[in-house]
Parts: sequence; C-alpha cells; structure tokens
Amino acid sequence: MGNVCCFFCGCVGQANIGVIERWGRFDRLAQPGLNFFNPFAGECLAGVLSTRISSLDVKIETKTKDNVFVQLLCSIQYRVVRQNADDAFYELQNPKEQIQAYVFDVVRAHVPRMTLDELFEQKGEVAKAVSEELEKVMGAYGYMIEHILMVDIIPDTSVRKAMNEINAAQRLQLASVYKGEAEKILLVKKAEAEAEAKYLGGVGVARQRQAITDGLRENILNFSHKVEGTTAKEVMDLIMVTQYFDTIKDLGNSSKNTTVFIPHGPGHVRDITDQLRNGLMEASSAQINAD
Repeated sequence: MGNVCCFFCGCVGQANIGVIERWGRFDRLAQPGLNFFNPFAGECLAGVLSTRISSLDVKIETKTKDNVFVQLLCSIQYRVVRQNADDAFYELQNPKEQIQAYVFDVVRAHVPRMTLDELFEQKGEVAKAVSEELEKVMGAYGYMIEHILMVDIIPDTSVRKAMNEINAAQRLQLASVYKGEAEKILLVKKAEAEAEAKYLGGVGVARQRQAITDGLRENILNFSHKVEGTTAKEVMDLIMVTQYFDTIKDLGNSSKNTTVFIPHGPGHVRDITDQLRNGLMEASSAQINAD
C-alpha cells in the first residue's frame, strides 16, 4: 500500500499572523491567507495575533513637586511586530497589564520632579520618557510602541478652582490698569481741551476789545472832524451815554422774566462814562506799550 498523507487547512485573516506548533513546540508563523498543516505530524494552529494598532488608555494618579495631586490620562498605541510575533505570543500572557505597569513606573518617576505649571508645559517630555522606556522593554517581547499621547492632565477640583480664581484676579488687575490708563488719558485730553478753549476765548475777547477800541477811536475822530468845536472827551461822553441807554432799552425789551436793578441818574451816568473812558484809555495805553 502507498503512503497516505492527510492535511488540514486553516485561514488566517488579513492584518493577522498565525502561530503554528509542532508537537507542542513553535514551528513557524502562518501568514494571512490559506495555510496547510499536517495534524499527523503534530502540527496545529496554536493561535492568531492581530497586527493592527491597538490603543490602551491608562489613568495614573500622582503628585507634583509642589504637592498637587493630579490624574494623567495617557493613551498608548502599540502593535505586534510581524517578524517577532512568536515572542509576543509566548513571552507575555497579558501585554496590557505589562504596558500599564511600565507607564505607572515611568510617570511616577518623572512627574514628582515637576511643578504643576511645568507639567502642563512639558507634558510632551513625560510622553517622550514613557515612549523611550516602553520601546526598550516591550521591543524584547515583540511589540512596537507607535505613539504615546498625554491626553489630559486633571488636577484636584479645589486646585482647579484656585487656579481659575488666580487667573481671574490677574485679568481683573490687568483690566483695572487699562481702565485707569484710559481714564487718565481722558482727563489729560479734557484738561488740554479746556486750556485750549480758554486760550482761544481769551484771544477772542482781546480781539473783540481791540475792535471796540478801534471803532470808538474812528467814531471819535470822524465826529470831531465833522462837528466843529467839539472835543474828543465830549464825543466820548456822548457815545458812552448812547450805549448806556441802548443797553437799558435792550434789557427792557428782553422776553425773559428777569428783574435787573440798575442805579440810574445823571450822577450815575457820569460815573459810568468816566469808568468806561478810563478803561478804554488804559487798554489803548497797554496796546501802545505792547507795540
């Protein structure tokens, strides 16, 4: 009789790697697709490993250098190295627990040397330290570490509240400084505007008085030339009295219900005339001295 050979077949899915044993010992790796093995020669498909990237989320609680308890959420992305799948299959019974233990060890060795602010600023350094340690250790077991992500850093609730209050106080202080500077600028600009307005008002009054003086001088000269025998003093008295009575008339014709008491009489008119004439003469003298 001829020899009779009997083979069994097994299918290994895409992104997987099969482990074939012979009489209980590792024999070879089965690639994705259809694979044959001879059970009468002691061959069997011992197991299948996925070569896809796996993700493991690890939550670690530790303390910073400034005695703040924080929780770190770390995401580890890893995969089985196809060429070393036998090591991954036989060496580690639970790779997730092994990875988690190394992450705990590295994080708790680095974070206590950093303050909370430094931890937020340098979380990439912690992730780098974890990645280097895991690559060195897990590489011997047939695993490759793809990425280490520090997803979140969660301080204690009271610490977060205190940090928010500190930040709010700093922003309020800065806002007060800006508000004070704005009010200062407004006051300075307002004072400058008032000073400029007073200056321009004074210039206007001076020009008005100068115009009045020039007009009176011209009227006096014209009147003296046209009316013979009159002196400048008499003309000035006449103009002053005329303006005085015009003022009385304007007050009487005013529509506002205001009562004004004005001393009236020949003596008072003379006093008013003298005062106006003296004022004009002083203004003219000051103008001559200025020129």
